[in-house]
Amino acid sequence: MKKIKVAVVGTGFIGPAHIEALRRIPNVEVTALVEVTQELADQKAELLGIPKAMLFEDMLKDSSIHSVHICTPNFLHFKQSKAVLEAGKHVICEKPLATKLDEAEELVALAKEKGLVNAVHFNLRYYPMVRQMKTMRESGELGDIYSIMGSYLQDWLFLQTDYNWRLEPDKSGDSRAIADIGSHLLDLTEYVTGLKITAVMADFSTVHKTRLKPLKAIETYSGKMLQPSDYQEVPINTEDHASVLLKFDNGNKGSVTVSQVNAGRKNRLNIEIAGSKANFEWCSEKPNELWIGKRETANQHLMKDPSLFSTEAAKLISFPGGHNEGFPDTSKQMFKEVYTAIDSGKQPDNPSYPTFEDGYRELLICERIIESHKKQAWVTI
Repeated sequence: MKKIKVAVVGTGFIGPAHIEALRRIPNVEVTALVEVTQELADQKAELLGIPKAMLFEDMLKDSSIHSVHICTPNFLHFKQSKAVLEAGKHVICEKPLATKLDEAEELVALAKEKGLVNAVHFNLRYYPMVRQMKTMRESGELGDIYSIMGSYLQDWLFLQTDYNWRLEPDKSGDSRAIADIGSHLLDLTEYVTGLKITAVMADFSTVHKTRLKPLKAIETYSGKMLQPSDYQEVPINTEDHASVLLKFDNGNKGSVTVSQVNAGRKNRLNIEIAGSKANFEWCSEKPNELWIGKRETANQHLMKDPSLFSTEAAKLISFPGGHNEGFPDTSKQMFKEVYTAIDSGKQPDNPSYPTFEDGYRELLICERIIESHKKQAWVTI
């Protein structure tokens, strides 16, 4: 079996998640880890059991590496993805694809010119139940879509002392909650329903107008209480919470709420799609279950089971019914599709996985949502 050799750039939360998923694909080998300093690269490569520790420029010159995963802070995505494509390597980028729309547009054009495989890590599409909802809608079981209600709630920035680089616009961009987790919800909404969002009306709120930024790396404080002198108070200019009204191309409406300050909600995406034949509700905290609402008959409760799923959705299931699959499995299933394309050497005409064009689409929606909040008015996409 020919091995596809991969480099992963960045070792925060999501980089090791990519590595773990890639190791579950037989024809893929993670051979290089890339960090900002050689010392950090060496340290992380040893910790994660990866043979090569490299700096970014050295990785670009390594002809043995076929594809690269960009798992760095948002402001680096454009520059690094562009360099990887120009080096002739396939690229899988974390979302957002870029922090500016024109940068994302440039990446879409460059990827098309090069013919290389390009993907954006909208992995939540790869819960088997999400694809099952999509195929049920395509087969007519939902009927005409009347409305869509969605939310994505977390609490990891609940306290004023909670701090992360995503709070800094120069690193993460002009939006936080919408760009970070709202993009997943909006992508999933269009993916499942087949509808396009045509206009948005948004309102943001910043609960903590200032936050206490640690003066040293968070890891430094492991095991000890922070003192007031360990912090610097800094202003916050991005949203903790956002509410967005949506218009769709079928003429009907929807709404989404996104928050990173909801106590007790660790990572809860919920979507409810009301149709003329049924109502679907799915929650990421119970990913192997789908509630199907009915008016004239009893409601239904579908559990994940490949024998009960459509052929397309069953392809995303690795275990029998009753054996739960979750977040780590979504990246594995996505990368299986991406690396089938990489094995062929080029981007398919109609990829099954989210591409740079999908990354551009979500950035476009996000920019229009930011514009709507600033204008306090409806904005067309």
